[in-house]
Amino acid sequence: MIHVEHLYKSFEGRTVLKDITTTFDTGKTNLIIGQSGSGKTVLLKSLVGLHEADSGSIFYDDVCYSSLNFKEKKAVRQHVGMIFQGGALLDSSTVVENVKLPLDLFTEMSNSEKLDRVHFCLNRVNILDADDLYPSELSGGMIKRVAIARAIVMNPRYLFCDEPNSGLDPKTSVVIDNLIREITEEYNMTTVVNTHDMNSVLEIGEKVLFIYEGQKWWEGTKHDILDSDNRELNDFVFASAMAKRAKRALR
Repeated sequence: MIHVEHLYKSFEGRTVLKDITTTFDTGKTNLIIGQSGSGKTVLLKSLVGLHEADSGSIFYDDVCYSSLNFKEKKAVRQHVGMIFQGGALLDSSTVVENVKLPLDLFTEMSNSEKLDRVHFCLNRVNILDADDLYPSELSGGMIKRVAIARAIVMNPRYLFCDEPNSGLDPKTSVVIDNLIREITEEYNMTTVVNTHDMNSVLEIGEKVLFIYEGQKWWEGTKHDILDSDNRELNDFVFASAMAKRAKRALR
């Protein structure tokens, strides 16, 4: 579980997050949605520790992450997996080298133990016979699956995903969504996904947080969304659906 209490964050005098209080549940896919500029990415980066909040508290289970010193935060981060929007694989490293990187940095496992763990994770995301390929030789969907393998190689308790379906076709997006949901349940992780894809919301949104102008504007499940009378949420859902249809029409 990750619990947030009264979180504020500003940049150059402009308040981006305003009094965010919410809980992201363990073993569920928790989604953050909102328009561009709403503050959802800042919230995700604040949770991970890439941004330091101006005030408020972030709890990782019973640990107040916000009050830890650098060394203590580093210890917590070893239990965190991160999937970046573009995959963020190292171009000059092979698939195996990319996935093995966290093990090289944070463990004292033998090389054979590392390779066993790497291949277990690659098999889990259905990446086969690609050990020596470089990112430039992979499709967009394969890049995202390798990024997921790298994110889970340390068997994390917490998984953060920043727009995991960005740039993917609808069919591949469903594959990635299902994979994220499956590994969340399998490893009982606290998974937080930042997305603008309503298909993802309706597919895997067990808990959905809607951010509007830096504030928590609505939260509920994917089943609650279609029955909501929240005007701003309904406008966002409608605009997202229309944008998706427009993209398909242009193909």
